[in-house]
Amino acid sequence: MLNISKNKIGRKLSFDGYESYRMTLPEDERKNRIRVLLWLLAAAILFIFLPWTQNVRSYGYVTALRPDQRPQTVNSIIAGRIEEWYVAEGDYVQKGDTILQVSEIKDNFFDPLLLERTQLQVDAKNMAAKSYGGRVVAQKNQFEALRANNILRKEQAENKLKMSELKVKSDSIRFEQSKVNFQVGVEQLQRAENLYREGLTSLTDFETRKLRFQEVQSGLISAENTLLSSKNEFISAKIELQAIDNDFRDKMAKTEADMYSAMSSQYDAEATASQLENQFSNYEVRSSYRYILAPQTGYVTKAIRVGIGETISEGAEIISILPADAKLAVEMYVAPVDLPLVKEGNRVRFIFDGWPAIVFSGWPQLSNGTFGGVVVAIDRFTSTSDGYRVLVVEDPEEHPWPDALKIGSGADGIALLNDVPIWYEIWRQLNGFPADYYTRREQQAIKDSKK
Repeated sequence: MLNISKNKIGRKLSFDGYESYRMTLPEDERKNRIRVLLWLLAAAILFIFLPWTQNVRSYGYVTALRPDQRPQTVNSIIAGRIEEWYVAEGDYVQKGDTILQVSEIKDNFFDPLLLERTQLQVDAKNMAAKSYGGRVVAQKNQFEALRANNILRKEQAENKLKMSELKVKSDSIRFEQSKVNFQVGVEQLQRAENLYREGLTSLTDFETRKLRFQEVQSGLISAENTLLSSKNEFISAKIELQAIDNDFRDKMAKTEADMYSAMSSQYDAEATASQLENQFSNYEVRSSYRYILAPQTGYVTKAIRVGIGETISEGAEIISILPADAKLAVEMYVAPVDLPLVKEGNRVRFIFDGWPAIVFSGWPQLSNGTFGGVVVAIDRFTSTSDGYRVLVVEDPEEHPWPDALKIGSGADGIALLNDVPIWYEIWRQLNGFPADYYTRREQQAIKDSKK
């Protein structure tokens, strides 16, 4: 007998003739349901206590760790016209290899003998500066000669002044003697006249005395005249001594003016020579820029300027080069809310484009096809994508990254944080709380310190 009285459909319909339906009905349906529910509940309880690895997921791309190893464009330093290409896209070039040749398009640099003629101008200005330098030396020698000559002339004038002074003294003494002789002659003439009047002497003696008096008077006048002449010579010696100093100062001023003028011309010539040398160096360096060289070893990826005869401006991008031996890294961006969770040294799992992977973000041990990385740098400011840039390199303790991985490949990064129970992660996600701020290593260190 089928026990279908408990079934609602069985109360209304008769299933006596349905053997297959009879086989589907359990003997005790309610107990089986309860048993299944209990098993499911027990499994769910056990499941929520399983460990779960918190993570921050972000998408990035493969780049080079060092800035000088990243793809770069080669620019033209000078404006010119493309004359010849020496490489093609995809070629491997060494540092210093010639990429292309350009010619000048500015009329200031058309002259094929520009360097030689500029060098001639430099040499001419250097010779002019040298000649002015010789003139300065000559003026200095003349200056010293004038100084020495002035010393000798002053000594000569001082000696002459001293001689004139001594002659004035000598003539002054002679004049005083003449005055004494004149006074004595006057007295003698007076006595001779008195004696003649008294008749004691003859007229001849009186006249002889008068003649002697005339000689004494003449000697007095001559001595006075000589003294005045000596004084004039003394004054002339003084004037000559002063004139020597004035003449020396005039000649020295003129010589100094000529010397400073020659020095000024020398400095102007040297400055012009320096400018021409600088110009020559610029022309020489500019001529080397007509051949654009590879800045580093790598592969030519794209020619931005193409063709022959195309003109390019200064600083124009010509070609891009991908460095050959670059240490790869992944550049990923982290939201500001997750930035405090990411620190240098944190481990990251990557899924690279082109490499299939089975990923369990909460159980990285069960994931397959992922590659490990370590955070080495974190930007201090946000980028244009409103995220903080994080650089991650290959983890030396994990399986090495694929050899065929290229710069620019996409990478899906999973930054691994703390291990927590699943129920805690569900509760955190439902309440919108951030992940734990402690990494596994730091949390273990805290536990050890508490013990």
